[in-house]
Amino acid sequence: MTQETGELDGLVRKRIRALRVAQGWSLEELATRANLSQSSLSRIENGQRRLALDQLVTLARALDTTLDQLVETAADDVVTSPMIDGTHGRLRWAIKAEPGMSVMRQRLTEPPPDNPARMRAHPGREWLVVLSGTAVLMLGHRRFRIQTNQAAEFPTMMPHAIGVEGGPCEILGIFDRDARRGHQRDTGTGDGDTQGA
Repeated sequence: MTQETGELDGLVRKRIRALRVAQGWSLEELATRANLSQSSLSRIENGQRRLALDQLVTLARALDTTLDQLVETAADDVVTSPMIDGTHGRLRWAIKAEPGMSVMRQRLTEPPPDNPARMRAHPGREWLVVLSGTAVLMLGHRRFRIQTNQAAEFPTMMPHAIGVEGGPCEILGIFDRDARRGHQRDTGTGDGDTQGA
């Protein structure tokens, strides 16, 4: 057995135990769900029994995960640096495990637009949390005040815009692929990017 194989073997065993404990299950409970004996499961977790593919498939199913997730190796690039957009005061991080998803931090200084024609609509969903200050989310004909540590989630096919109330605020948003593309298309419109959500 190579060192790399041995490390993966140990990692898989630790994952099985950690997932079992996270569910609050005893050895007996997981063994029953996976059609294994309690002693077999104990030996698998403790490294005293060889890991067989058929048992891993059964254990993954019993633990409500997939075989791929159970055996995936740790990524080397755990820490990610943001892409910086100084023009619009944004930092954006891609989410590696979900291609098309990204997290964006933005400082807002302008109130939402008075003119409904300046609200945007595009495919996708957005989620945002206010890190500091008070944000105002215009969603269709409704107006929502979002204060520090409050969050909002909405479909972006609804015309929307976001701005501030009573001074600057900072938001952290999660955009799916369609929502991010919608904002990329809007960037050159001259509408003032700090007013879009």
